Amino acid sequence: MKYFFILGTNPTLSLAEISNFFPKTKISCIQKDVAILETDDAFDAQKTIKQLGGIIKIGQINAVADKNNLLGLIIKNLNIASIGKFKFGFSYYGKEKFNIKPLAMELKKYLRAKNISCRWVTSKEKTLSSVVVGQNKLTSKGVEIVLINTSNQLTLGQTLAVQPFKDLSFRDYNRPARDSQSGMLPPKLAQIMLNLSHASHDQTILDPFCGSGTIITEAMLMGYQNLIGADISKKAVEDTKANIEWTKKNYPIFDANYQVYKLSATDISKKLKPNFIDAIITEPYLGPQRGKVDIDKTKKELEPLYTKTLNEFAKILKPKGRIIIIFPYLLNRHEINPNLNKFKIINPLPYTLQKNQFTKLTARQTIVYGRPGQKVWREIVVLEK
Repeated sequence: MKYFFILGTNPTLSLAEISNFFPKTKISCIQKDVAILETDDAFDAQKTIKQLGGIIKIGQINAVADKNNLLGLIIKNLNIASIGKFKFGFSYYGKEKFNIKPLAMELKKYLRAKNISCRWVTSKEKTLSSVVVGQNKLTSKGVEIVLINTSNQLTLGQTLAVQPFKDLSFRDYNRPARDSQSGMLPPKLAQIMLNLSHASHDQTILDPFCGSGTIITEAMLMGYQNLIGADISKKAVEDTKANIEWTKKNYPIFDANYQVYKLSATDISKKLKPNFIDAIITEPYLGPQRGKVDIDKTKKELEPLYTKTLNEFAKILKPKGRIIIIFPYLLNRHEINPNLNKFKIINPLPYTLQKNQFTKLTARQTIVYGRPGQKVWREIVVLEK
């Protein structure tokens, strides 16, 4: 079977995530925002997309399309309901121009001839956003028809699931404790980092800079059972506990064991046993986020902190354990360079995607995440002991 994935705003990070989530499958990136996965095993797209922070849509590829008989292929391959008002929409992914309107009008004419009440869901863009697809229920009470054009070949597919934007927003903005001083890690990025860790759900995960607990709560929602958070700030520890309890009240969470300590990351080995932790997923202090950023001063402050912290991590992490950590990527794209101790940087992309024209890695094989105008970006670093 073939599935398509519509990638998020950072395609390299999205590709790294799905490559680690589906480690034994063939994945190719055919456009900047489209990846194809080939697998012998079907999977639940609705369930899967809730665990993939970097994916906008998941769909099934039905056929290689004949441009002269697109309508026939659509009718043959897509589920067209005849009960109630049937909604349909089109999304086209490709550099070449393609006029959707004549095809949509043909489909509308066909449906009406079959006495099927229908509505064509449109957008100003050539693709429907996940919001439009979700609000119009095109994955349950209608259909989003996806056409992907690459190498003069048109592929026909159907969207099965879209990113749960309402749920992500609810968790981000409605949780009781949010503190910009201790970090505002987006839930989507927390999910991506967890998926890069290779940790199984029964292994022990540590976030030693837990802030308001985003990584801990997202891990709980994704099914991880043994979680430890720590922070030097008493307020951060209280915020994390409050957000955990809020998450447990609002979502069905089972068998999640967690502990949260008021503890500096540079003293973490005093609390945890040697070689006890399976994976560390964390965003440490990234330096000042507002006002003028003094790059040299910030690097002098952060590099010793990160070095000492990594020394502590080396004591408590199991051999071959992974650290998914964020380094600050400063104004004008300056990196920090702590001593990595016993760790080596792992390229999170499989070899087949490392040289893909749509992937962008730093010189040290890491991925940078940020938006224009942001003073401090995030460098996603994967380390292995």
